[in-house]
Amino acid sequence: MAKLNKSTRQSIRIIGGQWRGRRLSFPVVEGLRPTSDRIRETVFNWLQPHLPGAVCLDLFSGSGALGFEAASRGAEKVDMIELDLQAYKQLQANKTMLAAEQCALFRQPAQQFLNQSKSTYDIVFLDPPFEANLWSEMTNLLTQRNVLHQDSLVYLEYSKYQNVDQLPDNWHLIKDKQAGDVRYCLFAIQ
Repeated sequence: MAKLNKSTRQSIRIIGGQWRGRRLSFPVVEGLRPTSDRIRETVFNWLQPHLPGAVCLDLFSGSGALGFEAASRGAEKVDMIELDLQAYKQLQANKTMLAAEQCALFRQPAQQFLNQSKSTYDIVFLDPPFEANLWSEMTNLLTQRNVLHQDSLVYLEYSKYQNVDQLPDNWHLIKDKQAGDVRYCLFAIQ
């Protein structure tokens, strides 16, 4: 793998768990917008009682901020999905650096992964590129493909300017916050 020069890389840090403080590089890719430290801290405070031993899905992994954070905090398995080749290669490098054996990486469209998946997940991170406007399609696929079970949790992050009120009936909002232009929510599946 060719090394990315420093002008095309950025980094995030893992904020809790076994890899706390470790920095992860990620490439500058259109649409890739890592979840901020402030938001991740809040989200993982919400999720901490549910993470030990959880099976997680990080659709649209991008920088890996959510998936690696979940693994750092005790998730048993994290499937990380990313289509962009540069971002995927950096996820591989970060997985190797952390020796994150509980993380499985998949380079394919999120829709294709969900259509082929035979797994069910305790926690799903859904944070697609804002401009792609994939909320409705992805939430419907998650429900139709039976990758969620009763009591699954879904974290959804989106632009405050987008309308995401077309969610499945069995998704119940339990947490909801806003930071700047970003709205982030946690849903329980019932």
